[in-house]
Amino acid sequence: MLKADSTVTANMNEDSFSSLPDSEKDAWLRERILEIVGPLGMITEEQDVAPYVQDARGRYRGETSLVVRPSSTQQVADVVKLCAQTGTPVIPQGGNTGLVGGGIPLCGKQNVLLSLQRMDRVLDIDPVGHTITVEAGCILANVQEAARTVGRLFPLSLASEGSCRIGGNLSTNAGGIAVLHYGNTRDLALGLEVVLPDGRVWNGLRGLRKDNSGYDLKQLFIGGEGTLGIITAATLKVFPLPVQIETAFLGVRDIDHVMQLYSQARSASGDRLTAFELIPRAGMEFGLKHVPGITDPFDRTYPFYVLMDISSSEAGNNLRTLSEQVLTAILEENLAEDVVLAESIAQAKNLWAIREGVVEGHKFEGAVVTHDVSVPIARIAEFVRTATAAAEAMHPGIRVIAFGHVGDGNIHFNFHQPVGEDPGTFIARAPEFNETVYDIAVGLGGSISAEHGIGYVKKSHLKKYRTDIEIELMRRIKRAIDEKNIMNPGKIFD
Repeated sequence: MLKADSTVTANMNEDSFSSLPDSEKDAWLRERILEIVGPLGMITEEQDVAPYVQDARGRYRGETSLVVRPSSTQQVADVVKLCAQTGTPVIPQGGNTGLVGGGIPLCGKQNVLLSLQRMDRVLDIDPVGHTITVEAGCILANVQEAARTVGRLFPLSLASEGSCRIGGNLSTNAGGIAVLHYGNTRDLALGLEVVLPDGRVWNGLRGLRKDNSGYDLKQLFIGGEGTLGIITAATLKVFPLPVQIETAFLGVRDIDHVMQLYSQARSASGDRLTAFELIPRAGMEFGLKHVPGITDPFDRTYPFYVLMDISSSEAGNNLRTLSEQVLTAILEENLAEDVVLAESIAQAKNLWAIREGVVEGHKFEGAVVTHDVSVPIARIAEFVRTATAAAEAMHPGIRVIAFGHVGDGNIHFNFHQPVGEDPGTFIARAPEFNETVYDIAVGLGGSISAEHGIGYVKKSHLKKYRTDIEIELMRRIKRAIDEKNIMNPGKIFD
C-alpha cells in the first residue's frame, strides 16, 4: 500500500502515471483496483497468475501486473476507466482456450489482464421469444444446459465447450459442428452489452429479430477479439430442442465422393442436416491408437469417413425412415462404400468419439503444424487435393490430416512430422508450410482463419492476405473506438 504522503493520488493522469517507476505504478493500480473489485477480484501471486498468462497450447507465455476478476459490468467499467485514465493496456480473457494467443498479455508486463470468469450468470431466458441473455463469463456448456431446461437448444458446440466462455466465443466468432444449419456465433447474437475503451457502457441487449435503425454496432465487437471493447453480456438466439437425432457414419473412397455425398444428403434430408464432418483414415488411426474406448465400426478401412447428424424438433419416428431413405440412395449411387446408422444414443456418442479422437490423438504423434482455413464449399475437394499434393512434394513422408466441418467450408488442415524425424527440424519449416496452405486457400477464394481468429499468431498473414483497403478500414475503426490503443494491443494488427 502507498503511504499517505505519497505524491501519487487518485486523480492520476496518463502523463504523471507514465513517469512513475514500475513498482509505484503497480502499487497504485493495485490499490485503486482493489477498491473497485475487492479482495476476491484480484490475483497477484505469481503461482496464481501463471495459468492466466499461458496459452492453451503452451506456445506463448505472457506477463501481467495483475489479474482482475470483476463480478459486475459496473466493476468492469470502473477498471477500464481507470486504465484509460493511466494509459494502461487491458487484456480481456474468457476461458483462455484460444489457439492464436488472443487472450495472452504479450505487450509487456505493465497491463491488466481482465478475466470475465466471475461474471457467469444466466440473466434471462425467454422461451417464447427464443432468446437467452447471459453474462460473458458463462461457460458455453452451461448456456446450452440453461436453454435445455426450458426445452430450447443453444446450438453452438465445440470441443472446448466445457471450459470456453461465451464472451470469448463472441469475440472470436466461434464456429463448431453445427454452423451449416445454425450459423456462426455472429449469426446467433441478437444483442450485446459492451464496456468501451473509455469505460462507458453500451447496453445493446435487445432481443429484436428486426432492427434497421442505423449501423449494427454489435457486429463491430463480434470477432473483434477484445480490441475494441469488452463484451460483458449477450442476448442470444435459441431454437426448438431437437427430439429426433439420427447419426450416421460412412466410409468413402475419395474426397470428390465426400462432396457429392454432402450435396445429396443436404437436399434429400429437407435441409435437416445439422452436422457433416470429414474424417481421414490417418486421423482416425490417431484416435484408435491413443484414445481409449474408440473403435472402428467397419471391418475394412476407407480413405475418408463422414460423420453426419440429421435432426428434427418434430415428435415421432419419421426421421428414422427419412434417414434410411437418404442413406440407401447414397449407397445405391455408390457415393459411400459402407454405412452405420446409430441404433442408440450410446452408439451415436461412440461415433462422435471417433471425430473427437482425431483431435485428442494427434497430440501423441510428434510435431504438428496446424491450419484452420475455410474455402468455398464447392472447392473443398480441390483444396484438399491441391494442398495435400503441395505438402507431400515439399516434405516427403509428411502426414497430412484434413478434417473438419464440410458443411461450412472449414477444414482443419494439419501437417504431422514424418515418423522418426526430428521435431525441431520439422517445426522450423512451419512458416513455409503456412504460406503454401494459405496461398492455396486464398487462391480458391478462402480465408486463413475460419474459427480461431487472428490474435497474435496470424497478424503477419492478415496483412498479406487482406487488401490494403480492408486493413486501412480496420485500423480506422480501431483508432476511432480505442483512441489510446489500450484494448488488447498487439492483436490482429500492430
